[in-house]
Amino acid sequence: MPLRDLRWFRIVALLEGVSFLVLLGIAMPLKYLADIPLAVRVAGSAHGGLFLAYIAFIAFFFAKKRWTGQLAIEAFVAGFLPFGTFWLDRKLKQGAPAS
Repeated sequence: MPLRDLRWFRIVALLEGVSFLVLLGIAMPLKYLADIPLAVRVAGSAHGGLFLAYIAFIAFFFAKKRWTGQLAIEAFVAGFLPFGTFWLDRKLKQGAPAS
């Protein structure tokens, strides 16, 4: 697998993970504790776009780069868990079988 493709996926995965934590840890408290709903709108929109890109990358790697079904499912589930994409990045960096 070209390292360039994997590098882009890892960047998107890390950005998606950060956006999820910002949404949960900063934007949601601002909305409910400080009555600033714009924070959720901005962070939620960014997170939504990054999440869609993340899922598209998973589908691409599963279909074209021959990721195993197990790795694709792990990556998918990691996108729903706080810190999940950071765990996945570490796993990919350590050389998990991706082809």
